[in-house]
Formats: sequence, C-alpha cells, structure tokens
Amino acid sequence: MSGFIAGGQVTSESVPGTHINSHPFWPSIDLDKLRETLRIDSSVTPARLETAVVAAIISINRDLAKWRVARQAEGFTALAGVPDDDRLTNVERVHLYVRAVECAAGAEVCERYRGYDTAASGGKKADESAPTIDDYRRDQRWAVRDFLGSSRTTVELL
Repeated sequence: MSGFIAGGQVTSESVPGTHINSHPFWPSIDLDKLRETLRIDSSVTPARLETAVVAAIISINRDLAKWRVARQAEGFTALAGVPDDDRLTNVERVHLYVRAVECAAGAEVCERYRGYDTAASGGKKADESAPTIDDYRRDQRWAVRDFLGSSRTTVELL
C-alpha cells in the first residue's frame, strides 16, 4: 500500500510561477493564478496544465484574430493599449480574454481527468464533473462574445 495521496495543494515553493505568452498583443497567462482561480490541485502536473493552457490560448486567439488584426491596423500593439469604447474598458477586455482562456483550459483539464479513477467512485466523479465541463465551455463562449460585443443567445429556426 502506498503512502502517496494525490490532490495536495501546489505551493509557490514547489512550482515556480510561470507565465504563458502567445502573440505580443495578448496578455500573458499566469499559471499560478489560473490554478488558484480554477482550484486545480497538484494532481494536475504543471506540464499538463501548461498543455491545456496553450491549447486554450490557441483557440481563443483564433476566435479573436479578426478583432486583433483590426486593432493592430489601427496602430495598437497590445490589448491594454486599446482605448475604452461605449461597451468595454481596457480592464474589462483584459479580464474577458483571461477568463476565456481560463475557462477553455479548465474544461480541458476536467475532460482529461474524468477517466483518472476507473473505480465506481471515478464514475461518480466523472458524472459530477460533466456539468462543470459544460459550464466552463459556456463561460468561455460568453467571455468571447462579451469581448466582441455579440449576443450570448444563438437562435436558429428549424
């Protein structure tokens, strides 16, 4: 029998602070802050968290690519430098970008760890995490739509 217990807290001493940078226009993502915000414990290794965050950044950057290109054509080199408009401030835009990345990464982490425990308790945990995955995906879409000033509602006539 092993004395190892997964699920302990990650401290700043055990994993040094790491930021993930993508395109220079977008803010970096602080992995320590993301881990704290999403309450991700040490059962998710730093390498796996980094992989999830990089995938999330790629997805969100693609969703916002046309908006970024338009702002860069206006002469802005970073999101923080884009002036306020009638609907959003700089702080709100940065928050929504980071939120979209966090939610996308959170959904991937939840999806990847569903099958970690194959016992009956693992199935129960997977069932409990399913709404969380859906919630993360919804919040990701909402953050991107809020960023772009789009409606959160999609209606399709059949």
